[in-house]
Amino acid sequence: MPAHNAARTLERTVQAIPRDLVDEIILVDDKSTDDTIALARRIPELRVIWHPHNVGYGGNQKTCYLEALQRDADVVVMLHPDGQYEPTLIPDMVRPILEGEADLVLGSRFLTPGGPSAGGMPRYKQHANRFLTSVENRVMGTQLSEMHTGYRAYSRAFLMGIPFLRNALDFSFDSEVLMQAAHFGYRIAEVPAKTIYFDDASSIGLRASAVYGLKTLRAAARLAAHRAGIIRSRIFLP
Repeated sequence: MPAHNAARTLERTVQAIPRDLVDEIILVDDKSTDDTIALARRIPELRVIWHPHNVGYGGNQKTCYLEALQRDADVVVMLHPDGQYEPTLIPDMVRPILEGEADLVLGSRFLTPGGPSAGGMPRYKQHANRFLTSVENRVMGTQLSEMHTGYRAYSRAFLMGIPFLRNALDFSFDSEVLMQAAHFGYRIAEVPAKTIYFDDASSIGLRASAVYGLKTLRAAARLAAHRAGIIRSRIFLP
């Protein structure tokens, strides 16, 4: 659980996690300015790690995955503590990995007709999501319905096999992980998921979304250039 100022939603999100399938819950706090750390330390199910300074969404995930790998996790699920994604979908997220059908699973909001609108996703984000996903599909050679979901599950072999520590510290980390998955030949699956937009849920604004979109396009260009042998990129080297 990559956390930043999640005190208002953390407890109810943790309570909804199906414990019959989840062995450990790791929360990494990225220098929150609210009571996230104090609250997290009172929840016995959580293993809490804190950053002494803010390193960004991508940097937070790096710590999450390193800790999970060092604790011998077989499957790692990224679940936002803001309650925007449903914890009850975790069994569906991990099933393709446990059954040997996928290395990376995405919880897609676009697999269900009308799903994004039903969850309250702003129209501009829907259009931007579809546009970026179409560009990425063309570059990566995939046919995914959505590449900009924050609900993801990874196999241990996948996280050990991609150089995710070389990736960006910001939100473009997620896009780079998908580019690496395609480049190194890992199997990607999707399951239907939905999000709920509400006041306490974290969501980036229009300007941050635009920056993220541009950085996603840049990551796609880097993959294309790397594959063409024009410019070699460290994030696509073994």
